[in-house]
Amino acid sequence: MKTWTELKKIQPLASKIITNSIKKDRISHAYLIQGARGTGKEALATLIAKNIFCKSQSGLEPCQECRECKRIDSGNHPDVHWIEPEGQSIKIEQVKSLQKEFTYSGLESNKKVYIVKDADTLTLNAANRILKFLEEPSRQTTAMMLTENSQSIIPTIRSRCQVIDLKPLHPIHFQKQLIESGMSEQNATLMSALTNDLEDAFERSNDEWFAEGRKLMIQLIEKLSGNSDDAYLFLYNHWLKHFSNREQMEQGIDLAMLGFKDILYAHIEKNDAMVMFQPNDERLQQLIMSFSEENLIHILHSLLQAKRHLKQNVNPTLVMEQLTLQIKR
Repeated sequence: MKTWTELKKIQPLASKIITNSIKKDRISHAYLIQGARGTGKEALATLIAKNIFCKSQSGLEPCQECRECKRIDSGNHPDVHWIEPEGQSIKIEQVKSLQKEFTYSGLESNKKVYIVKDADTLTLNAANRILKFLEEPSRQTTAMMLTENSQSIIPTIRSRCQVIDLKPLHPIHFQKQLIESGMSEQNATLMSALTNDLEDAFERSNDEWFAEGRKLMIQLIEKLSGNSDDAYLFLYNHWLKHFSNREQMEQGIDLAMLGFKDILYAHIEKNDAMVMFQPNDERLQQLIMSFSEENLIHILHSLLQAKRHLKQNVNPTLVMEQLTLQIKR
């Protein structure tokens, strides 16, 4: 998505808000752009940066061909700074380095842009340091904070930004796009429930590790429906060995959420919403007997809480131990 016309097709409201600001020459000094992976956060931030620096725009559209546009695309524009996590978080040293850059005048104009990817991973010290930029806004400086969860951003930062909420891509439209690109209908149904990103969807679909993880997820749910000791043994002997880091653990929890949702859908006879199980799957019928609707709602809440804990850098093994304990209650 390199143009406003392309972005408008999937994010009409966000595109309208920003392009209206561009028309009125009222680009905000700070944006908080929230949306799931694949909804266009980076594309939107890049377009805004191009609108600020491109000298050969055609109406609202950056030209895409000038030196400024090409350097922004390549990440080499001297006055457009990207910050992203080093390891699990964005640290105060990274923000200090950015502040140092901003003590100098723009290398080729008086304008400067900084874009913070995964802004919800800012440490508290780093977030407070960023806040100083936002408390003393310069008309020549534009900040863009990108996040999947704006509620994880400290309130003092949120209050100083214009929030742009990117909507999830419509699953049916995304499924169609995946199928047209060569993916099987069954895989397209699953992938559209996990991601909005075409490249990510195909990577997962062709990944043996992901396929094995899907099997382990179903086995874990079966273990959780039975003896407690079996569930804990399976967790340590199989689950934690396969989903061995924080990012992989998040994918495992996402799969588990889809699996438990399917059991809930089977309870309420919403078979067309299932993505992990087939309605006539014998395992599904057994799981319906093991988990009540009330129990399933509690489990889904626990899974969401576990994912939040992972985002907050809680030890992944501890997160899964607590989750297993909550499900087995």
